[in-house]
Amino acid sequence: MKLHKILSLGVIGATLVAGTASAEVRDIRIGVDVPYEPMEFRTPEGELTGFDIELGNALCAEIGIQCEWVVQGWDGIIPGLQARKYDAIMSSMTINEQRREQVLFSDPYITPPSAWFAPSDVEIGTPSDETLDGLTLGVQRGTLQDNYVTDLYGDVADVNRYATADDMVLDMDSGRLDAVFLDFPIGKSTLLDSEAGDYKLVGEKITEPKEYFGEGFGIAFRQRDQELAAAFNEALATLESNGTYDEIHATYFGAE
Repeated sequence: MKLHKILSLGVIGATLVAGTASAEVRDIRIGVDVPYEPMEFRTPEGELTGFDIELGNALCAEIGIQCEWVVQGWDGIIPGLQARKYDAIMSSMTINEQRREQVLFSDPYITPPSAWFAPSDVEIGTPSDETLDGLTLGVQRGTLQDNYVTDLYGDVADVNRYATADDMVLDMDSGRLDAVFLDFPIGKSTLLDSEAGDYKLVGEKITEPKEYFGEGFGIAFRQRDQELAAAFNEALATLESNGTYDEIHATYFGAE
């Protein structure tokens, strides 16, 4: 599913619908923060892959366009969209009210829980003020997990913030963190399934409160690009109904 041409938001105009595209087609660029396995990462050969990448390519194919992926650090990913460095963001971005003030979201395309992870030999009970008191915790900077941990445990624990999930995992592997808080699929892929260390899930998976954990992951567009968002929503509904979505999901998360 390698696609290299894309359609520009500015001309998506009047006639773009799922399965077809406007006669005036330009490149569409999609911003993505890498690495964040299994959502978006590079193969050993340097090729971009992952659930977001494969689903995004399938959505573009269903619409009748192609997409080019632009790698952008998380801290600047919304400013990059607003500055027209790319035309959409598909990078495991949680839909919430704060971000809705800046971007237009598609319908949710996946709703993963978040979870705590720690080395298997670290004794931590159910995460709370008492069990996390004095520990060093890792989060990715600017994420909902950062907001949640900072607000709930910033007064009792030392919160270390990282530019990428990979940087955080490296510090876990080096013993500089007692626990990290991540989207569950990312923690499972990079820690529980890793051969570099021995890790465990701590406590239950977390999806509440919605003020932190939102409504799932959505594709972000500039506010005025309602027709482009509608085209992606229609394409998503088609892929969900024809089985393509389930096939891609099973590739990265296993069969339900």
